[in-house]
Amino acid sequence: MLDYTRALPDEVVDRVVVRVTFLRMNRRPARPLTVLPPGFILRVERLDTKTYRQIYDAVGTPWLWWLRRMMPDELLRQHLANPAVRVHVLRKDGAVRGFFETDASHWPDVNLNYFGLVPEEIGHGLGKLLLDAAIDAVFLRTPGLHGMTLNTCTADHPRALPNYLAAGFQEVRHVREVWDIPRRLGFKIPERLRG
Repeated sequence: MLDYTRALPDEVVDRVVVRVTFLRMNRRPARPLTVLPPGFILRVERLDTKTYRQIYDAVGTPWLWWLRRMMPDELLRQHLANPAVRVHVLRKDGAVRGFFETDASHWPDVNLNYFGLVPEEIGHGLGKLLLDAAIDAVFLRTPGLHGMTLNTCTADHPRALPNYLAAGFQEVRHVREVWDIPRRLGFKIPERLRG
């Protein structure tokens, strides 16, 4: 079977080197339930592959989210149909403002696969609220849960790791990864990440 995460033979790639930080939270922090600002609606949506990719790209392009771009449509369709996977979409006036994706396939832990805002919403305090809402969604709606996991890397927004730590996650381990991102995906690679 072809590994979709690898570039095709002889394909032009950009080599990217990142430090990945794995994090964990064993229990929800003691705080009030998250309340989003007026006009924002957060709900689980069952998305088709095209809509999912549009949201994924709108949020993830600045941070080099590339794996789901490489995932074949049928594999992505199966992933999105998995009852353990939940995509929570944040909207205002119908427009996507952010999303997060949780995956309970590795029960009794739930992983936060993806989390983020569209670029124009970053820096206004909405990220903290959306992260708190993600934590609430996992811990308050998942009986028997052992913990919540996630990972971030140096390609993500510089405030990602500090925000996860401030929300109550603990660092578990770090690894160095080398990504060969196909140029056909059209990413602008920051110099600081070039390998």
